[in-house]
Formats: sequence, structure tokens, C-alpha cells
Amino acid sequence: MTLARRLIGELLGTVLLLAAVVGSGIMGERLSGGNAALALLANTLATGATLVTLILTFGAISGAHFNPAVTLADASQGGMRWRDVPGYIAAQAAGAMLGVWAAHLMFAEPVLQVSQRVRAGGSQLFSEFVATFGLLSVIWGCGRLCAEALPFAVGLYISGAYWFTASTSFANPAVTLARAFTNTFAGIRPGDAPGFMAAQLAGAFAATFVFRWLVPPLPKQARDVIVPPNEEEPAHGR
Repeated sequence: MTLARRLIGELLGTVLLLAAVVGSGIMGERLSGGNAALALLANTLATGATLVTLILTFGAISGAHFNPAVTLADASQGGMRWRDVPGYIAAQAAGAMLGVWAAHLMFAEPVLQVSQRVRAGGSQLFSEFVATFGLLSVIWGCGRLCAEALPFAVGLYISGAYWFTASTSFANPAVTLARAFTNTFAGIRPGDAPGFMAAQLAGAFAATFVFRWLVPPLPKQARDVIVPPNEEEPAHGR
């Protein structure tokens, strides 16, 4: 797959992801009658379901990162070339902003907004560390041991993390940046965004370090545990 196709895949996937996150937040808030829990539930279900379908759709094209923390972690482990990383992150950031604007247009909101929603404090930052640590744990664990389940595992994890973290699990620097420009249910005040992004990157690399030890990459592991019966016959491993 050419780099251009991969970048377009990342762009389109991130557009649709943010349209789902912000659009479902607006819809949930409008229909919930002021019930914040109901609005969050609607936001959760729409985001988790959409994320599964987007990973299934774009996984074979770009890897379906949609997240600079995932891209950087992947490159750090040799999963992609470092020279492709800036393009991926640019596509993710641009796609996230376009997705926010698309959601605003769909719901007749002003396209250009700045969030006033406060998400500050140590508990919020720790929540983002935990949320992103968990996300990368799911990606590394499922990706190496049960790859076919990965889209569903990621969608389910994010759905759960919406509720068990105080921050509602942004877990994505591109998403965080874009959500600073929507003054809706899904927003975050721009001044709070840098702390979220730093916590997310810290969580991503902490999980990458832990899982590099817990689940070694398959080629290294294979030399230890997948041993051919003899030199002439093929191995019966996968």
C-alpha cells in the first residue's frame, strides 16, 4: 500500500471517528433532557460502535491508528518507518479537525468554536494516563496474541473507559486537540488540552515498555517456542 493511500485512510478514518464522537455528543445532549448520564451513554455507544467499524474498514489500508500515540508507539517498536510518522500525525490532526467541523455542520452548529468545558486537575490527567495505558495494552496484547479480535477489543475498551475514567477517556492527542474546538458535550478547554496530551503519550509509552517485556514480538518469541520437528519438514506453527 502506497504512503499516499495510507495517509488518506488515516485522514478519512479520523474524520469519521471525530464526527461520531462530537456528533453523538451533540445528539445525546439534545435528546437526554438534561440527563448527563444518558447523554454520556449515547456518546459511548456511538463512539465504541463506530470505532470497531472504522478499524475493520481502514485496518488493512493504514493500520487504522487514528491516534498519534499509537503511531509513535508503533514506530518505536519497528512497526512502521519513522519517516512516515509526520505524515500520519498530520493526517490524523487534519482529519480530527475536519470531523469536528462535519459534526457542527450536521447539527447546524457554528463551524468555528472554542470549548469552554473545563477538564482540569490531577485526577483528570491521571485518568488520561490510565485510559491510554489501557488502550495501548489492548492493542499490543490483542495485536500479538489475538489479532482478529483487535477491532472489537479496542471498541469495547474505549466504551468501558468512557465510564471508568474521570476524563471519559480521550486517550488520543489528535482527538484532544480537535475537541478543544467544539463548545459542545465532547469539548475540552484549550488550556487543559496540553496536559491531556502529555498524559496520553506517557501512558502509551508506559504500556509499550511493559508489553515489550510481557509479550515479546513474535519473531523473537518464535525462536524460543516454535521449533521445527526437523530441518527437512515444515513447522506446524502458524
